[in-house]
Amino acid sequence: MKEPVTVACAQVEPVVFDLDATIDRIDEVAREAAARGAKLVLFPEAYIPAYPSNRWARYLAAGQDAKGIYAKLARSSVEIPGPASDRLGSIAREHGLWLATGANELDGGTIYNALLLYGPDGSLALHHRKLVPTNHERLVWGPGDGKGLRAVESDLGKVGGLICWENLMPLARFSLYESGVEIYLAPTADDSEDWHDSLKHIARESRAFVLSCCVFQRASSYPDDVQLADGDELVGRGGSAILGPDGAYLAGPLWDEEGILTAELDPQRLYEERQRFDPAGHYNRPDVLRFELRT
Repeated sequence: MKEPVTVACAQVEPVVFDLDATIDRIDEVAREAAARGAKLVLFPEAYIPAYPSNRWARYLAAGQDAKGIYAKLARSSVEIPGPASDRLGSIAREHGLWLATGANELDGGTIYNALLLYGPDGSLALHHRKLVPTNHERLVWGPGDGKGLRAVESDLGKVGGLICWENLMPLARFSLYESGVEIYLAPTADDSEDWHDSLKHIARESRAFVLSCCVFQRASSYPDDVQLADGDELVGRGGSAILGPDGAYLAGPLWDEEGILTAELDPQRLYEERQRFDPAGHYNRPDVLRFELRT
């Protein structure tokens, strides 16, 4: 990372179960983020076309229309390659930024929880599938693999990421550290205060800038045939934040409302914080502890 850069977290609702309309929303928000000077924008976990919260469990495990709900999600998921993926690349290219989003990704008959990063040239630079779906998520998603567990080079610096609770997997984090991650993406659906304890630790451990964009969803945004709760009850209250390599907040956390957080990342901070601790550099002992990534 050579120069300061402005980044953004987009804590906005998707258009639930509507692939095209949700990508329209991404286009709209990316345009606004770019107008604010952002060169990278991150959307929440499974943003396209919705995060299947634990409220879904009753439909997926015991509901009379479990197959129907799954099919509804599958038909609104992204296929790679495919028109939706191509359009996301076009949005990144049109607005001249790095576009990172969580997505339900359909491959054959299986849905995966994916983190997709498109470059300003429109290419898919990073494609990571969540290694272990958490708890109720196993009713929805297949397990991912190790192909996306490395930071990628960009004109902003080295960018990598993990999805929600796989950020609690020490070896998955170390894979990013070893590849030199400087901008660490952590899209999530965890809207708890406890999540922020983990974020602060990860920022201090990685000595990287951490962007955590969290799901914001209202029950009323769901179609009538998927009743999660009454009225405008929140089924995802957000809590998005951007942190520095010392674990301090640069923006957020943002709770209980939509919004776009922006912050300027100064590479000077990376070097300052890594003077005393560099997890894959001078504070690493590969002669004692060995790490192996199987892709």
